[in-house]
Amino acid sequence: MFLYVLGLVAVWFIYRWLKETQRVPNKEDKYVYVTGCDSGFGNLLARHLDKLGFRVVAACYTEKGEDELKKMTSDRLTTIHLDVTDSESVKKAAAVIETLVGQKGLWAVVNNAGVAFPSAPHDWLKIDDYKSMLAVNLLGVIDVTLSVLPLIKKAKGRVVNVASVFGRISPFGGAYCVSKYGVEAFNDSLRLNMAPFGVKVCCIEPGFFKTNVTNKTLVKNNVNELWDRLPQEMKDDYGEEYLKIFYESMDQRFKQLIDADLMKVVSCMEHAISAVHPRTRYSPGWDAKTIWLPLSYMPTWITDGFFLKYSPKPKVSTLK
Repeated sequence: MFLYVLGLVAVWFIYRWLKETQRVPNKEDKYVYVTGCDSGFGNLLARHLDKLGFRVVAACYTEKGEDELKKMTSDRLTTIHLDVTDSESVKKAAAVIETLVGQKGLWAVVNNAGVAFPSAPHDWLKIDDYKSMLAVNLLGVIDVTLSVLPLIKKAKGRVVNVASVFGRISPFGGAYCVSKYGVEAFNDSLRLNMAPFGVKVCCIEPGFFKTNVTNKTLVKNNVNELWDRLPQEMKDDYGEEYLKIFYESMDQRFKQLIDADLMKVVSCMEHAISAVHPRTRYSPGWDAKTIWLPLSYMPTWITDGFFLKYSPKPKVSTLK
């Protein structure tokens, strides 16, 4: 019986592998709109798709990002300025894209633009800290998607949203996890809404990779700035030792978990764009597959106990 089940599992994996190797034809006629191309995953994806022959529309926040990307890519790639928090900027970008794609429509949009700061315990933060991140990580994703959705429906194309494994589990405070949970929810409902139109909606959920999100200097600067603005009473509650332990645990965690191979994420993005049968979700990173996703399925008392055990505690903590 065990061998029978094992054989069925093996056949299923072979079938899935063969199915996922199929790629869409005529890449040179397909336009792909990628946000957040100044650096990181977006920049690497834009260059990778350009080499594969896609017509890439790379949205950058800075003029410097546009100039540097143009130098590294072919004439097929078009750069545009985009501030995902500004609806007028989003509309202007969509108008440019509509002119470029014509009657073919837009094959795919990859909502990659995102920020990770400010992040800290919730009681360190103000509502504006949440608004600034939600404006980029969640509302920006929705605004950009809606702006080009008619063009994607015309092409029966793809929406690829970059969330995070921390859109499945929330071990730290601030708006980052909140925004990524929101992206997951938007992604799930959009996938159902668009299925009748032949549009596929995919979600990328990376673990820890070597980007600005995991830049230790940026993380420490963020925490220091938030700490400095706290009232003295709250600083006394947390204690100076809290910061020391936080930085030590962060250094250790990043050293153990961060993956420098960004192509693991980019390959998932590319598969979501170019595969005839893309997956609903992609979770690149060994930590995503072996730590965070398994924890997300555990009972709450187990995950809470795990995170509390390995998190720094305030000086006035009632926990042992």
